[in-house]
Formats: sequence, structure tokens, C-alpha cells
Amino acid sequence: MTITTRPLSPSDRADWEELFAGYAAFYKVDQTPEMRETVFEWLMDDSHSSNCIVAEDASGKVIGITHYRPFVSQLRAITNCFLDDLFVDPAARGSGAAQALIGAVKSVAQEKGWGTVRWITAEDNYRGRAVYDKLATRTPWVTYDIKL
Repeated sequence: MTITTRPLSPSDRADWEELFAGYAAFYKVDQTPEMRETVFEWLMDDSHSSNCIVAEDASGKVIGITHYRPFVSQLRAITNCFLDDLFVDPAARGSGAAQALIGAVKSVAQEKGWGTVRWITAEDNYRGRAVYDKLATRTPWVTYDIKL
């Protein structure tokens, strides 16, 4: 299957919303239409740090999304890239869309001179991890959250 990637456009709203809602459901996160509206506004705002790339199949159907943003590493005095979200339509899994999306984010990071592309995933996301293990190095870092 031929997969192409490109930045999210305003006309992708319905496809993006369906995929982002699927992502939230996958991770069992309650999400409202208002929350998706906020995120879509961030993605359309050039002054906001959030960005989105979509993957399309050969027919032009949007089958995947990824969100990314810069973050700084004070220790290394560089800017890196955090890949926040990646979701591929379940019907398109195995198509190469995930690899294409990660590759597209990597290309943006290289163009901008960022040092690393980093992301996290759930321990039990075995299918995703099988892809990620081929594309990146798993780190030994443990993540902590403080809910506010």
C-alpha cells in the first residue's frame, strides 16, 4: 500500500476528529467534543507549539495521525521533539502508516535541527511497540505523573 504524509489541514477536521477519538478510546481516556475542539484549534494555530501530520492511503483517505511538538533539554542545551500521539485506523494497521508518520516527524525534526524524537507508549501496547522497537531505541527511563 502506498502511504503519503502531509501536515494537517482545516479540511481534515472530520477525519482527524474520528482518529483522535479512536486514540482516546484506545487509551481509555474520556474525551469530549470540546476537548477535541481545543486540540484542533491548537493544531491550526501557527503560534502554538502543537503540530499534526496525517497519513493518507493511495486513494487520499486519511488513515493515521500523529501530534508532535518541540521541547528543550537544558542538560544538553538543545531542542528535541516529543511525539505526543500516534494513531492509525485499525483497518489500516500493518499498512506502513505508523512508520510513515514517525518518519515524517523525524524529517521535520532533522530539518529543524532538533536532537532527538522521543515518545512514550503503554507497556501493553504490544503491536505498537513491535513497530517502535524497529525504528527507535527503547530507553531505561521511568515516567512519573503528578495529577493536578
